[in-house]
Amino acid sequence: MKKTSILSLALASVFLLSGCGGKKEAEEEKEEPANAVEAMQQFADKAKTMQNKEAVDPVDFRKLKELLPEKAEGLNRTEATGEKNGAMGFTISRAEAKYNGEGDASAHVEIFDTGGVAGVATMALAAWTMADIDKETATGYEKTTKLEGHKGYEKYDNQNKSGELNVLVGDRFVVNVSGNNLSIEQLKSILGAIDLDKLSDLK
Repeated sequence: MKKTSILSLALASVFLLSGCGGKKEAEEEKEEPANAVEAMQQFADKAKTMQNKEAVDPVDFRKLKELLPEKAEGLNRTEATGEKNGAMGFTISRAEAKYNGEGDASAHVEIFDTGGVAGVATMALAAWTMADIDKETATGYEKTTKLEGHKGYEKYDNQNKSGELNVLVGDRFVVNVSGNNLSIEQLKSILGAIDLDKLSDLK
């Protein structure tokens, strides 16, 4: 899926979440075990709280681009772009960069500012913030965790040497790091090259 499509999908999800308040999700989870009812209630409560947060204008995407390192973990930045998109009265800023190294090693970094639609957009772009995930497969794992001191999500496939890291900064900024032919330690090093403290101070 093209990254611009992800942004459009997020904006569409914002519209749906604003209209239904998570009702559809709750109905779908009714078939889950009884303990899922409490989990869905917590999800609904969080969703309502996030929807009630005051919206602020997202920062200029050029400020987000400035936080994308030129080099990270031996990889060189080959492309850096940004945009601010709006739909149905909502606006999100995004900056992204692509990195390439020796062999087939590559990485992709995205920084979103969902400030224009407060917490609802954050739900659309980082649904994992509403869950507690800890899963292992034959070749990898995924889990919610802490990354650079922020709530995060980590997923890695040892067989393909590919994975992703996602963090939520200041209940507003979402940072995604994904890569191929890189270790999870290398992905974390790339994330560490982004000044998340500076990001959280952006206005």
